[in-house]
Amino acid sequence: MTMTPQQTAEFVRDGMFTRDLAAQALGIEIGSVAPGRAAAVMTVRRDMLNGFGICHGGLIATLADTAFAYGCNSYNEMTVASGFDVDLLAASQEGDVLTSVAEEVHRAGRTGLYDIVVTNQRGERIAVFRGRSYRLKGRPTVAPQAVG
Repeated sequence: MTMTPQQTAEFVRDGMFTRDLAAQALGIEIGSVAPGRAAAVMTVRRDMLNGFGICHGGLIATLADTAFAYGCNSYNEMTVASGFDVDLLAASQEGDVLTSVAEEVHRAGRTGLYDIVVTNQRGERIAVFRGRSYRLKGRPTVAPQAVG
């Protein structure tokens, strides 16, 4: 059976998440996905706070990187990060619900460029992240028999 691009993105999300122990440990949920796009949500817990009582910037970057990973793998072609930049714009507190949305900017050959915005439950920007991806030729992200 041939899948539509949307079905492929959802198939990859489900298959990747079963093996995504980091996202599971951080309580990250993968919401909507589409070709070249993904959203990830994380609630800031007490154990995510740094010495200043705000969410650790590395965990905000991890949330953005997670949306990036699901967005660039949504075509079921194994894709890895080749680099990223992140700018932290505002502090996030315990109990904040952070949403990270990845959008494909450009994809050609084996490389891609993705912009990711992290916002809190009030719609305030917490961080912006730009990810660069590299696609591994001929390798599916999720094998057809991996989800079922």
